[in-house]
Amino acid sequence: MHMIKLDILAIGAHPDDVELGCSATLAKEISRGKKVGILDLTRGELGTRGSAEIRDAEAAKAAALLGVAIRENLGFKDGFFANDEAHQLEVIKIIRKYQPEVVLCNAVEDRHIDHGKGSKLVSDACFLSGLIKIKTMLGDKEQVAYRPKRVYHYIQWENLKPDFVVDVSGFMDQKIAAVSAYASQFYDPNSKEPTSPISSKNFLESIAYRARDLGRLIGTDHAEGYTVERFVAVDNLDQLI
Repeated sequence: MHMIKLDILAIGAHPDDVELGCSATLAKEISRGKKVGILDLTRGELGTRGSAEIRDAEAAKAAALLGVAIRENLGFKDGFFANDEAHQLEVIKIIRKYQPEVVLCNAVEDRHIDHGKGSKLVSDACFLSGLIKIKTMLGDKEQVAYRPKRVYHYIQWENLKPDFVVDVSGFMDQKIAAVSAYASQFYDPNSKEPTSPISSKNFLESIAYRARDLGRLIGTDHAEGYTVERFVAVDNLDQLI
């Protein structure tokens, strides 16, 4: 079975998590020739607005706007998936299938319970994926054990202090376009849908002003922030901007 080797796999509990959390970084990496994929754990069926079917279409549109190589959805139960063996094995299969060098995943803690839960599930699965005694199958072929080199967590609702930031100046328009693909979810003064924490005008505007604020701190126009599980090393001081 043909496998695409990814440089980066971005994983979110819900469709739109990746777009909100790290899509400018993904757009920048794609522009540099990196092969990038997105994995959604659920279809976001418990969301206040829209439906699973609508969000499927929106996710496909956002993926096309970003230019990612693949996008898959594991179809876990929104709100009720668990960090247990069954769910870990499904994530492991995807990690071994695409063998990403870097995994980006949900915030370690956040307003929505699925975000912190998804973060730990993915982090645990990345570790377990490297254990040769855990057997998984892709079709009729046994998969090879594989562990990503790095796991980073993007920042979502809560203003967590980042351990490092990525300069994404020049890629915010692409991020806003990808987020806006989820028309059912975000601010629309003509919508008849119920309101939600992410459907306010303030939230929509926060996407840009939070990136500007992080950019301000490093002397650039825009940035996205990440937290790490382990020390991040550089080869020399010239790698720091």
